[in-house]
Amino acid sequence: MELNEIKGIGPKTLGLLNKLQINTIEDLVEYYPFHYDVIKRTDLNEEKVTIDGVIESIPQVSFFNKKMNRLMFNFNTGSILCKVVIFNRIFLKNNLKPNTMITVIGKYDKEKNTLVASDIRFGSLPNIPRYEPIYHTVNGISSRELNKFILNALQTNFSYNEYMPEYLKEKYNFLEKRDSIINIQNPNHATNLKSAINYLKYEELFLYMFKMNILKLNNKNNLGLERNVDFKQVEEAIKSLPFTLTSDQLNSIKEIYDDLNSHKRMNRLLQGDVGSGKTIIAFLAILINHFSGYQSALMVPTEILAHQHYNSFIKLFNNYNISVEILTGKTTSKDKKDIYKRLKNGEIDVVIGTHALITEDVEYKNLGLVITDEQHRFGVNQRSNLKNKGSLADVLYMSATPIPRTYALTIYGDMDISNIKTMPRGRKEVITYLKKESEIKEVLTLMYHELKLNHQVYVIAPLIEDSDKIDLTNVNKLEEQMNKAFGKLYNIGVLHGKMNKSEKDEVMNKFKNNDIQILISTTVIEVGIDVPNATTMVIFDAFRFGLSQLHQLRGRVGRNNLQSYCVLISNHEKERLNVLLETTDGFKISEEDFKLRGSGDLFGIRQSGDMTFKLANLKNDYKMLLMAKDDSYECLINKQYLENKYLTELVNRICNLD
Repeated sequence: MELNEIKGIGPKTLGLLNKLQINTIEDLVEYYPFHYDVIKRTDLNEEKVTIDGVIESIPQVSFFNKKMNRLMFNFNTGSILCKVVIFNRIFLKNNLKPNTMITVIGKYDKEKNTLVASDIRFGSLPNIPRYEPIYHTVNGISSRELNKFILNALQTNFSYNEYMPEYLKEKYNFLEKRDSIINIQNPNHATNLKSAINYLKYEELFLYMFKMNILKLNNKNNLGLERNVDFKQVEEAIKSLPFTLTSDQLNSIKEIYDDLNSHKRMNRLLQGDVGSGKTIIAFLAILINHFSGYQSALMVPTEILAHQHYNSFIKLFNNYNISVEILTGKTTSKDKKDIYKRLKNGEIDVVIGTHALITEDVEYKNLGLVITDEQHRFGVNQRSNLKNKGSLADVLYMSATPIPRTYALTIYGDMDISNIKTMPRGRKEVITYLKKESEIKEVLTLMYHELKLNHQVYVIAPLIEDSDKIDLTNVNKLEEQMNKAFGKLYNIGVLHGKMNKSEKDEVMNKFKNNDIQILISTTVIEVGIDVPNATTMVIFDAFRFGLSQLHQLRGRVGRNNLQSYCVLISNHEKERLNVLLETTDGFKISEEDFKLRGSGDLFGIRQSGDMTFKLANLKNDYKMLLMAKDDSYECLINKQYLENKYLTELVNRICNLD
């Protein structure tokens, strides 16, 4: 059964659901609420009043401010007679007839004996509390509508993948998955809702740790490639660099060298802040691999980053006889065929690219090293696919989102970990300010000062378009404001996720070349091109972002010896945001993110990496994660996964078993 066969879902609604990544009935029923409104009778003295009663008069309508209207009528709750006022709901008038039983949700003004309603429902309140699911939505579809579609889908014989082994369901007395889905989408009791959430959280964590443990067990049994590289060659390469490595960088490259020269297959995570110098470590690892006579592949999340790394590598190692190519989705068919051919016969030593590196057409002659940059943005399967392009390839993962050691050892338990905490010499610490919206003139003055020095500015907004429900600064509004302030003096560009790749690349290249001086953007620049001339980062509605994400954005400036600035604009959450004023240590900041908001904010909102859970939260559910880690390991060791076809398929897929 297709999604458009569900009652109420027409072509327009289908398009809106697709924006939420809901493409199948399975996606729909497993699109879980993030919150519940509990509908129950309350006292009139409470801040939010929910009460039922009977309409006592014909509603009166009045209009004001052209677009505003107000409905007013008398309302009898059984204990008092009061007035109800509701704004901009004129369409309800014909149904709000005297003697009709309704439920009113709102705020009671005792002095005026008036109930200012935010919502009116027809019918009386239930005797027991009712839980109404609240979902993340897009403009054009409400939570209530989405829930109606989900409930319609639940009436069908919907399919789902149940990964939980039967013996674990019995061990923890879990509900069946079908019952859990029904209970989370249409809860009728707090106990059933809690049981459903527990099952679905645990399945998420179990599945994640199951994948991790597959990789961990594989790594234990994997012997590495034969290498015999003299470290003096590496030291000579380091001496030839136009800058001096930090102690953390030197320690990291020594750990990688030891891995590559050992009999064990390397599986290492390199963590470090934006701008801490992870890329040069990756380049030196590629050089060690080249000295051994093997090919290297470096996979990055964006085409812009691929070109940046390609140009940097060529510049730094042009004295070595190394053949380097770039492979992305934009590479022409003719060039792709040529690159595929040369990779297969060994004419290319190093290939740098995006997901294009893991397509079926790509074959290597002797791939010895696989590196993935911003590794959390690639799923376990994607990382595994690239690794398996070389039967014994060593693997290095890089992440600019450092996470606390305790969590890292659990989440990335299949890897060895190297950390870069010290920043390269000569870098000045980014000065960070926290400003209220009322202090915008001071912010514009700072921007103007930097622009006059021929420096460039990033301006970040959390939204692309206006939202009826959330009052947040958006890209379009900021473009108007910046044009009003600076449009006659400087060029202003706009960048956001709804633009296609060629549009994004064109804007970023113009910014890199200083053809654009002010770049207004959403968080798509978080992993972007290196623009050393950009010295100022201004982030509107900063309270909407996690601390680690703000720290990542801040890392886009200060990539030179110029003094750089980051301005956080927010009227809310001053205490939390002050953490960024007190430290530039990404590891400390990630610790605070875990304490304050949980794991989701480490990687931004809904990014497509391993760490995106629908329900689970690593901070709140850490004990559950540890249980899932042990259970999934036991399941693999004792081959109990063979009783579950979905787990068996997963093992075969990750391990490339037949």
